[in-house]
Amino acid sequence: MERTVPLCKVRNIGIMAHIDAGKTTVSERILFYSGKTHKLGEVHDGAATMDFMPQERERGITIQSAATTLEWKGHQVTLIDTPGHVDFTVEVERSLRVLDGAVALFCAVGGVQPQSEKVWLQSEKYEVPKIAFVNKMDRTGADFFGVLAEIQDELRCNAVPVVVPLGKAETFQGLVDLVTMQAIYFDDPDSAEFRVGSIPPEKLAKARKWRQNLVEKCAEQDDALLEKFFATGDLAEAEIWAILRQATIARRIVPVFCGAAFKNKGIQHLLDGVVNLLPAPDEIPPIVSATAADETAIELEPSDESPFSALAFKIVADKHAGKLTYLRVYSGTLAAGQTVLNSTLDKPQRIGRILRMHANHSAQLDVARTGDIVAVVGLAHTRTGDTLCDEDHPVHLSSIEFPAPVVSISIAPDSSEDNDRLSAALYKLAEEDPTFTVAFDQETGETIISGMGELHLEIIVDRLKREFNVAATVGRPEVAYRETATQAVEGQYKHVKQSGGRGQYAHVCLRLEPLQAGSGFEFVNEVVGGRIPANFIPSVEKGVLKAMRSGPYAGYPVVDVRVTLLDGSYHEVDSSDFAFQEAGRAGFKEMFLKANPIILEPVMSVEVTTPEEFMGAATGSVCQRRGRIETMEEKGAQKVIEGMVPLGEMFGYATTLRSLSQGRAGFTMQFEHYEAVPFFLTEQIIKARRAANKIR
Repeated sequence: MERTVPLCKVRNIGIMAHIDAGKTTVSERILFYSGKTHKLGEVHDGAATMDFMPQERERGITIQSAATTLEWKGHQVTLIDTPGHVDFTVEVERSLRVLDGAVALFCAVGGVQPQSEKVWLQSEKYEVPKIAFVNKMDRTGADFFGVLAEIQDELRCNAVPVVVPLGKAETFQGLVDLVTMQAIYFDDPDSAEFRVGSIPPEKLAKARKWRQNLVEKCAEQDDALLEKFFATGDLAEAEIWAILRQATIARRIVPVFCGAAFKNKGIQHLLDGVVNLLPAPDEIPPIVSATAADETAIELEPSDESPFSALAFKIVADKHAGKLTYLRVYSGTLAAGQTVLNSTLDKPQRIGRILRMHANHSAQLDVARTGDIVAVVGLAHTRTGDTLCDEDHPVHLSSIEFPAPVVSISIAPDSSEDNDRLSAALYKLAEEDPTFTVAFDQETGETIISGMGELHLEIIVDRLKREFNVAATVGRPEVAYRETATQAVEGQYKHVKQSGGRGQYAHVCLRLEPLQAGSGFEFVNEVVGGRIPANFIPSVEKGVLKAMRSGPYAGYPVVDVRVTLLDGSYHEVDSSDFAFQEAGRAGFKEMFLKANPIILEPVMSVEVTTPEEFMGAATGSVCQRRGRIETMEEKGAQKVIEGMVPLGEMFGYATTLRSLSQGRAGFTMQFEHYEAVPFFLTEQIIKARRAANKIR
């Protein structure tokens, strides 16, 4: 069966922004104007199509990224609406990894906010071309040109308006299209219709100035156009669109649109921008980091005729279909019933049904083609980040990096009947979300779940009750502390045991050294001359890793160390894999305690927004929490305090801030880095850990 839409008319885009910038409202308007839905779903009514989870509808926020496919002017557009809350940053990360373009949304009042910057950097990591949309132009305090300057300065990009607003706040009535130099009026906020007219005389000078800016920025991108611009002072409409598209795909220009999604203004022009300026799957460079089985770099041509390759970027536990695996097809085609290779795990997998998703609804497909984003049933062993490919042409696509969880709570079933159901439910949720982890504490018998923040874990517990019908009791949130060494030490350890039968013997000489923050763990083998047989070297590393999972100092995971195996000895009969694991484990523990260990705590970047009269109280509240204030500035009528605060001090801060500001101040935070805990707190943390029987 042939393609219904040519590859050059396929667009895979995401909408990304800070929380409450209007991503879901924009998505709902896009669905409505494209004819995908026939009724506008509002976030505040709990009726948004893309926010289909009960937790999303109750809270009015997006928690899971939702995908849908629509049509606009002969183009097939797959749209992913991503969350704005930092606790759900995994959804943004994995969506951006597989998208070809993105719409970066900014609030006309809030401008570039902390999470706007975070998602922008995520998109830059994956080299995603972007267009910007300044939303909420109808709100009091809206400032299109102020936000434009912030985008240029704070995000360091070449942001170029393609439209400018006619009025702002209550006087916002439409747009000036700088390409055609016509005014677009939205006379009826409840209608999809708009009226094209002439630019009001009082707005003409400003419109000409920004048209000149657009033409200059376009001309700078091409020598031939620059010559024409110098000769005539202008460019044709077709030339502007062509060079703007080329520069957007090359990430040299970020075209900027504006509107008010809630009042149905500016969405059609944004959709035109999506299809006119963002790339098709065959317009981006060949797949980066695709490697053959022998690790030589190869290029996969994005076409239906190439060998099949796809990346699994999201897992969802669906109560009707079972396990849904979301795939982005990079090359070739995929048919229901086909057997493919999971090259990450080196396992063949059989494709069950292929589904085109519309939020939580689906339509069955016979074939998925290059550029498609689909969900597949039947991939029991596939995980987030795995590569699927043709069995005869194995490749490995670059996977997705996820941040480590920073908050933990204990969880216990309310009854013995819930015990098995709890384990199964937690397994499914951890499979869905790589930033959610589950661990079992052997010494206390507690199940510990960890995530990106209090809200993240609150949603997980709520889903356990609603989706999986599991009643559970949770402990208070705990910080995910880490341990590390601060000085290098060397030593040796002999594991010798003799019982009635065969004995155990392993002897290792180790060096332990601290590494730079964020370096992780390195194991180096410097054994020469067969002093330890090669098959026992990985056993030593396994033992070290086992000891690092629960550090010797306070029972927290050990990070940022290098362990070098220098020398050792073995016994022909008594040495074994187990003996060398034990030598590695015990030797590491012994040496780590001599390496002047310290405890590390997660430090958050915090931004508090408050009216001026509560500035002093808000500043004091940050300082009382061991916070370091970095900047204080004005943003409209609000004061903005930015600082670094340890996560352990931020529990319950939302309530504190509300009470000291009569509910008028707010804050956002995101993980920044790990820092050493002050000595006076280290003793308290270790005592509390021991009191809770975490360490014997």
